[in-house]
Amino acid sequence: MPNSATGDPEYDLAVIGAGAAGLAGAVTASELGLSVALLDTSTQPGGQFYRHPAPALGATRPEALHHDWSTFTGLRRRLADSSVTHLAGHHVWTVVRAESKGSWDVHAVTGADGDGERPVRVRARAVLLATGAYERQLPFPGWTLPGVVSAGGAQAMLKSGLVLPGMGVSPVRATSRAGIGVSPARAKPRAGGRVVVAGSGPLLLAVAASLAKAGARVPAVVEASGYLGYARHPRTLAVNAHKMAEAALHGTALLRHGVRLRTRSAVTQVHGSDRVEAVTVSRLDRDWRPVRGSGRRIVCDALAVGFGLVPQLELATGLGCATRRAQDGSHALDLDAQQESSVPGIWAAGETGGIGGAQLACVEGELAGLAIAARLGGRPALAGSGRAGALRRRRDRMRAFASVMAAAHAPGAGWSRWLDDTTDVCRCEEVSAGRIREAVTDFGARDARTVKLLTRAGMGWCQGRICGAAVACLATEGPGEKLPPSPERQPLAVPVRLEVLAALTEAAASEAGKPEGGADPEGDAGP
Repeated sequence: MPNSATGDPEYDLAVIGAGAAGLAGAVTASELGLSVALLDTSTQPGGQFYRHPAPALGATRPEALHHDWSTFTGLRRRLADSSVTHLAGHHVWTVVRAESKGSWDVHAVTGADGDGERPVRVRARAVLLATGAYERQLPFPGWTLPGVVSAGGAQAMLKSGLVLPGMGVSPVRATSRAGIGVSPARAKPRAGGRVVVAGSGPLLLAVAASLAKAGARVPAVVEASGYLGYARHPRTLAVNAHKMAEAALHGTALLRHGVRLRTRSAVTQVHGSDRVEAVTVSRLDRDWRPVRGSGRRIVCDALAVGFGLVPQLELATGLGCATRRAQDGSHALDLDAQQESSVPGIWAAGETGGIGGAQLACVEGELAGLAIAARLGGRPALAGSGRAGALRRRRDRMRAFASVMAAAHAPGAGWSRWLDDTTDVCRCEEVSAGRIREAVTDFGARDARTVKLLTRAGMGWCQGRICGAAVACLATEGPGEKLPPSPERQPLAVPVRLEVLAALTEAAASEAGKPEGGADPEGDAGP
């Protein structure tokens, strides 16, 4: 219902992110009687994992590119049957405490790129952060050539646009090969390109299997780590059998398509004049340093590369939520047993608490929804119910596996040996590795913030999402005391026009002139 003083919509709960965690949390809280607003940047629910083609593309079997589609369709059906207000195309740029005690103001901009006509403010008694993650990228010579895409980006191109990397045009051959089903009028058969998939983490297997199934030729999957780290935790593997089944599914697909898996190796250079023509794959030692003389060239049309996922924490750190260091060196939110952060009234679920996958995200979203309903609805028995206990046990089992996964694929300190001084590290500002090393060795920079001030690395449009991990690592290579990296607190989670900030100032000034309840301050004045 709208706030009587401001006219802004007001809810019990605002959920930010409509992926697996956000959907589960929103529908659970709504079914337990809370009024819920679900805000998401995309026009369709599902997040990155359940990304699917727009209806205009005519895909009749989008589930062909997913191995757990029924979970999403169940959540989508519950969303449609609920009273949740789904605010699609809303880019949340900050969350702040509202002037009214015990509430939060969620500020968003609308439009495909946040360039809509007006800003939006949603007020809620509690906030659930389900903002997901983005890919970690480590630079190497040639990584800025056209044809190099992130591993998750390659999967997103296929899932949402039915496009294969390296083809450059509508991939209808791919859709027919994958069994997605496309109208014959759109069919323009075309040979699949050669796509090398490289980096580290289990996402590589899923991406390679999807691309191969859709018609791409995948010469190799190049994994910088090995898989022996998993074998050291047999008990964790045993209680997470679904993860082993998932890996077997992808492995079988790769065998069927003749895809070679190369472990303890990395793409250390990309070759080409106008676009990708080949890559050099080198063997790595335990610290990810290239083994001299081990480089082998693989001819390809595209490279899909990624080194795991990193929790997206801009909104959370802006609120002052406490974080912890994960086993792979990334920062994740420090949450209690009920998924609440260190800031009372702010909950989180899914990848914000550490990378763990869609199934874990669903469990944590549901658990958070129960906990929030218990708190706001005055029903403490919900938090101690058998349902909540079962969810906590499932979460703990899957979180244990997530920790093993993070440790197994943690980047080695020697990856920076791939770089020469001319390699761009910050693509937005075109800051090379040589300039960052100069800032460290000659000007005494010891952390990413100081490097940014000296070189502008991380000051571009992405605000360090792409280069942040690399810059932080390079900043520790200088002499002297090493400063542990910490998550940056950013006042704006996404780019915002100045006119939006100005409109907020005007609204605040107007609101300040009204007493509580929205009455005209001069309305009751006598003659």
